[in-house]
Amino acid sequence: MSLAPGHGEATTHHHSLLHAFQSLLYILVVALFIMTFTAQPFRIPSASMEPTLLVGDFLLVNKEISTGRFPALAPTNLIRRGDLIVFHYPVDPALHLVKRVIGLPGDRLRLRDGRVLIDGHPLSEPYAVYRPSAADSYRDDFPRMDRADPAVDSRWWIQMHSLVANGELTIPPDSYFVLGDNRNNSEDSRYWGLVPRAAIVGKPFLVYFSLKEPAVSLTNLARWERTLRIVR
Repeated sequence: MSLAPGHGEATTHHHSLLHAFQSLLYILVVALFIMTFTAQPFRIPSASMEPTLLVGDFLLVNKEISTGRFPALAPTNLIRRGDLIVFHYPVDPALHLVKRVIGLPGDRLRLRDGRVLIDGHPLSEPYAVYRPSAADSYRDDFPRMDRADPAVDSRWWIQMHSLVANGELTIPPDSYFVLGDNRNNSEDSRYWGLVPRAAIVGKPFLVYFSLKEPAVSLTNLARWERTLRIVR
């Protein structure tokens, strides 16, 4: 003869389920808080930031640079030259891009033979790579005002005329000039313009997962060696 569980056993089971539900709710609240206020996941869709970031990398992004709500969690919300930032694409704000900050407000910037000069001085860029590619005078000797590259956004082309003097682009207040680390294979500020401070979402700080594209096999989908890698 089977016996029905006693009242005490049923009560204990009920408390266990309630405790599990409360724990799950707590985790969901914490996760929602982190994603809303401090960090948010993003996926790298293109090769413009190689080798720093690879297609298929999943990033956690520190959003405190844009919100500034919790200074204790983010010691500074300053944007420095060389920082990686995630921002709303100026041409289509619904999209997010990640690039490296090269020019700051007030800088006089130009590229000669693909190398960046700030206020007339060459910029040291150990992160930049220059893979073999066809010659491109607009890309490598920016700003070029004698002709418009077909890939250049028309609004940016018009704005550039008011910012360029003596072969240099002067970056206005609250704006940033960004480039991809894969310098010869990146559509960036050369083609669609400056990133306003208000468009910046945050700074990526961690690769928490990396998916191979295309996947080699079902058992070899991920780049495990990139998991939990700090982004610099």
